[in-house]
Amino acid sequence: MKDHRDVLIRPVVSEKSYGLLEHNVYTFVVAPGASKPEIRDAVENLFDVSVLKVNTLNRKGKRKRNRRTGGWGTKSGQKRALVTLAEGDAIDLFEA
Repeated sequence: MKDHRDVLIRPVVSEKSYGLLEHNVYTFVVAPGASKPEIRDAVENLFDVSVLKVNTLNRKGKRKRNRRTGGWGTKSGQKRALVTLAEGDAIDLFEA
């Protein structure tokens, strides 16, 4: 079994992810080989909340041009997880 801190890499900070917080949905970048049950266990154990469902998506890296050589390269892709929490649960991600 993986360590829970190895499954969740970081939260996603964007306008869309902030909009989903109103619906109790949190977005994380996760390890590429992480499964939905592993993500569920990691969130429940690290933040002491109950998870209703986990949706995952794989984002392909963007193609970028190298200005010096004129060649093309790609940025690395990432796997994201959208975690829906039970009513009344919350994760304090950005408290000061």
